[in-house]
Amino acid sequence: MSAVANDSRKRSKKRYGAGHNKRWKGSRELEVGMQGILITCNMNERKCTAEAFNLLNEYADQLFGPEKLQDNNGSSSEEEEAEEEDVDVALKKEVAQLQASGAKRERRFQALESGANNVIFIKTHNLESDKLVHHILSDLHTTKKKKSRVILRMLPVTGTCKAFQEDMVKYLTTFLEPWFKTPNCGTYQIAFKARNSSHNKRDEIIKSIAGLVGKLNPKNKVDLTNPELTIIVEVIKAVCCLSVVKDYTLYRKYNVQEVVKEDTPKPDVTTVKKSDAIAAEQKEERDADETNKDEKKGDEDGDKDVPLDSEQVDKGEGDGE
Repeated sequence: MSAVANDSRKRSKKRYGAGHNKRWKGSRELEVGMQGILITCNMNERKCTAEAFNLLNEYADQLFGPEKLQDNNGSSSEEEEAEEEDVDVALKKEVAQLQASGAKRERRFQALESGANNVIFIKTHNLESDKLVHHILSDLHTTKKKKSRVILRMLPVTGTCKAFQEDMVKYLTTFLEPWFKTPNCGTYQIAFKARNSSHNKRDEIIKSIAGLVGKLNPKNKVDLTNPELTIIVEVIKAVCCLSVVKDYTLYRKYNVQEVVKEDTPKPDVTTVKKSDAIAAEQKEERDADETNKDEKKGDEDGDKDVPLDSEQVDKGEGDGE
């Protein structure tokens, strides 16, 4: 009897623990409605998170100023004076104060589970993530100073929606207006990637987004070489992360490792043509020299058979007789 009771107790604890862990994980995971920064790394997510906090805080202080932490220790004098208040009113006031203090404790950067391996999500609060990431990459591109070891790419997330084609098109209809709706226009490309999601087909999503951008303004044109704007679409499980960024090609697809490398100069077309022409001329000269040498050698061989004067001719004829 006691064994049955112990088994039932273990099962109940297991159920309670599993449900508790699930709720905790969900509260610390990327969800629809959030804004922030997607950061990819090379296997070491914990070190990536630490590097991300250091890098983001360094440049956020430059761009937005130091983070101001709110004091959660509010004055309690009013509570002490309101001893005669109704109990319900006092409880409501306490709940409101707790909610307010919780809001004050929210930091400008908070690490969450992204839902994919080697990807972390930094939730941002009261700042523009696209502006911050562009500022970081611009400085790294200029100084060529490496400031991270495991961080690979930093992609701002300025909007999120459900990762279904209908929801994405509906959300993007208004989301893309500041960049592509008349009178605004520009050249663009679409960078799409899906992780742990198989219900979206890449070509169909890109085609639908391109059609939407064309409807906003027919002057918007696709440019896959050097576009002015890049529409980033990152799907992780059931969440679609979106942003529109500048200098995506210049900053090596927002890769912090590649952007600090020295730019390899592209060869000048005219220089290449001139060098090719010089090489061709040199080859012609070598061929001509070889031809002349062969002709000269042939002439020398022929001279050996030709008589030097008339005496040799006569002598030869005499010998013949």
